[in-house]
Amino acid sequence: MELYHEKDIHVNVRWMIRNDFAEVMAIEAASFEFPWNEGEFLRCLQSRNCIGVVAEYEGKVVGYAIYETPRHKIFLTNIAVDEQYRRKGVARQIVQKLIRKLIYQNRHKIVVEVRETNLTALQCFRSLGFLATGTLRNFYEEQDEDAYILTYQQHNVLRSETGTAVTGTDAGRVMVS
Repeated sequence: MELYHEKDIHVNVRWMIRNDFAEVMAIEAASFEFPWNEGEFLRCLQSRNCIGVVAEYEGKVVGYAIYETPRHKIFLTNIAVDEQYRRKGVARQIVQKLIRKLIYQNRHKIVVEVRETNLTALQCFRSLGFLATGTLRNFYEEQDEDAYILTYQQHNVLRSETGTAVTGTDAGRVMVS
């Protein structure tokens, strides 16, 4: 499922290293109203099942993602793209890399929570085969805003919490606009 558009840039998605932190922190600060600080990143990345990746373009970090790997799934906790490189396929390529990891890591799905007002991210994930499988009411308390739980499942067989099949979409910390 390699989706490229004419305006896309091609990035190298690789493991995040300590030398990337200055660029990652700059992207984080510019992307979120309540950004993580370096200590929060380090605590997360030092935990057993937490991994960071960056998207690099011409030697510069232009995006990153943080994800956790609980049993049989990938939970995307944080993804952001430098404002100058948004809408150029960077987030899409990061997520496609995670989708490819499902097979090799014996995992079945990727889950991400997205603000209901982040329409660009919702569209991006939907274009990659993610479906809305739940809503977290008032998840972002500071803005009285809900989050959608989006799920990509290998073979795209999804079930809601009640066990009924999900056939469409209703519309985390995600900034990919």
